Amino acid sequence: MQQSKRLKRRDFIALLGAAVAWPLPLAAQPGERMRRVGVLMSNAEGDPEGQARAAALRQGLAELGWKEGGNLRIDWRWSAGDVGRIRDYAAELVGLAPDLLIANGSPNLGAAHQQTRAIPIVFVLVNDPVGQGSIATLARPGGNVTGFTFLEYSVVAKALEMLKQIAPSISRVGIMFNPQTQPFYDGRFPTFTDDARKLSADIIRTAVGSDAEIEAAIGKLAAQPGGGLLVPPDTYTLVHRATIVKSAAAHRLPVAYSYRQSVREGGLVSYGADTIDIFRRSASYVDRILKGANPGELPAQAPTKFELTINLKTAAALGLTIPANLLALADEVIE
Repeated sequence: MQQSKRLKRRDFIALLGAAVAWPLPLAAQPGERMRRVGVLMSNAEGDPEGQARAAALRQGLAELGWKEGGNLRIDWRWSAGDVGRIRDYAAELVGLAPDLLIANGSPNLGAAHQQTRAIPIVFVLVNDPVGQGSIATLARPGGNVTGFTFLEYSVVAKALEMLKQIAPSISRVGIMFNPQTQPFYDGRFPTFTDDARKLSADIIRTAVGSDAEIEAAIGKLAAQPGGGLLVPPDTYTLVHRATIVKSAAAHRLPVAYSYRQSVREGGLVSYGADTIDIFRRSASYVDRILKGANPGELPAQAPTKFELTINLKTAAALGLTIPANLLALADEVIE
């Protein structure tokens, strides 16, 4: 009988339950103005990962006294990684004149920031907000934007190191991303290349923009011995993760992901910041700004919790053995 040993399963289920069975909202008190927040999410609305993120945000806000439907109205928009939809939804949310915007992911932040320099924006799970010009510095963002970053580029090298431990024969590693949703990776390739060479591997730029391109890229990497793949944080590849997982399994290609949900759905291994923790923490900035804080004076926050997830069933299907040291470090092991 197949079983899953999920060390954080209880917390994950509790968050999902909060999204489905939220308590009856409290009415705003007499004289209290209901505040309005627009949220632009990177996931599709039915995505379990997206719903868990939303539940974490709601939970964090509730702990600070904000009740959706009571003293707070939240307008949710789910972009599903579609660039055109992201632009349209950003304009739509700004047109609602909310007190604050929450932008999940780099493309959503970019679109929201293009639309307004007046409405405060809290970003969540954004890579390199300084590099993309959204804030001046992490310590003192300036303007109307602050928030919570996701990727530290050193994590990509760490993920490659773990993938090499699991599949030592890897010598050619693709880095898969969509240039429309994550153009900033191109500027990091010299660093990625240097990190890979230290592990006796070559990095291959693997740009994709459709399911067909994902399947073709994975097939090409797997056509010769020594192929592997890294899928760093990207709105597009997150939304299209099912295609990546399915194609990697079909071609027997070892892949390291950034989001644990990919591994829960059949991927081999993931290493990255805890997305649920970051969404829960983001509520603190929403609270402070709604109470009058200047977003430009709130320092951007880096991740504080990282997690390693391993799928033993997938490893066995690929003929791979997970080293004992990685199993000991794993936050979640799926059998």
